[in-house]
Amino acid sequence: MATQGPKRQQGTSPGRRAVLGAAVLGAGVATVGLPGVARAGEKHGHGGYKDLPVPTVIAHRGTSGYRPEHTLGSYQLALDMGAHVIEAGDLVPTKDGHLVCRHENDITATTDVSAHSEFASRKTTKTVDGVAITGWFTEDFTLAELKTLRAKERIPGTRQRNTLYDGRWEIPTFEEVLQWRERQSRKRGRQVWIHVETKHPTYFRKIGLGLEEPLAKLLRRYGLNKKNSPAFLQSFEPSSIQRLNKLVGNPLVVLLSTANSRPWDFVEAGDPRTVADLIKPEGLDWIASYAQGIGPTLDLVIPKKADGSLGTPSTLVKDAHAAGLILHPYTMRNENTFLPTNFKKGTDPNAYGDAFGAFKAYFDTGIDGVFSDNCDTALLAREDFVNG
Repeated sequence: MATQGPKRQQGTSPGRRAVLGAAVLGAGVATVGLPGVARAGEKHGHGGYKDLPVPTVIAHRGTSGYRPEHTLGSYQLALDMGAHVIEAGDLVPTKDGHLVCRHENDITATTDVSAHSEFASRKTTKTVDGVAITGWFTEDFTLAELKTLRAKERIPGTRQRNTLYDGRWEIPTFEEVLQWRERQSRKRGRQVWIHVETKHPTYFRKIGLGLEEPLAKLLRRYGLNKKNSPAFLQSFEPSSIQRLNKLVGNPLVVLLSTANSRPWDFVEAGDPRTVADLIKPEGLDWIASYAQGIGPTLDLVIPKKADGSLGTPSTLVKDAHAAGLILHPYTMRNENTFLPTNFKKGTDPNAYGDAFGAFKAYFDTGIDGVFSDNCDTALLAREDFVNG
């Protein structure tokens, strides 16, 4: 189901020249002139992913910089800010087979489960993708039980202001996300785009909770399983994307971690290839035989020097485009602790650094989009880039 890569030039994508004026003030947000509302003459992706603005701003788990991630509140704020695509689901299953949206199946850090004495006995140690983890796991709870929990900020040491919203939202099911997307699309007069990830698919298939089939079933139910449907499907495991390629027509994206890592399905299958092999021209051609894009870590686009500053861009963008693939790398965040050293400001790791400078450096490589925890910053940086 591979398709020819988009033949677009940056800055020629359909009308996103609105004044953004989105500013984050402490734990609250004030927005002005939001581009999320449809205007006469704008195209909104009815022709598929090639109609999306380039570079595309993808809201990483919603607005993770301002709200607890993977909550309807986080998704809604990202859409209101004007993000082009909402990453609305790292999908993990419940004990009774429902798909829910969490960063991981380990919900210790993202919910208040530890405060629920009735679930104290559920705490356990599991090995997930070769790593021993102690905590509470979605696959040990029914959906009804998970719905008694509330989401909270995953990294409160870095994002103390986000803790204001702890307990405000529950864990959303993927079906609830699809219903939310449908309502927002009707309200805005355009299709709302989402990015959806299958999380640890080999692990879950081995315990009888395969992700791809129930995901495809839900997409079909909501009419989102076609070639031009506004839903990217992504995974760090190529075999999950290959399986989805046989089930649905959606645009598919292979996520790529560090160069020396191996996808877990490769480890399980004895495939010796690493990510470094997959980003070679022959590896990219192989990915393009069943997917439309890659989601590399930003370090694969511009490797860092020993001191943590940005080095020379790799050939990945050129090579991926030559294979007909788009690139949606991850993840830009505003805080110093996440930025390359040459874009840090001051000594407080939790303070904002020169995120605009970092965005420009990555946009200059020709990437087709970027995941960001702070989509308002990303949108302003994009406007600077496109209009510069």
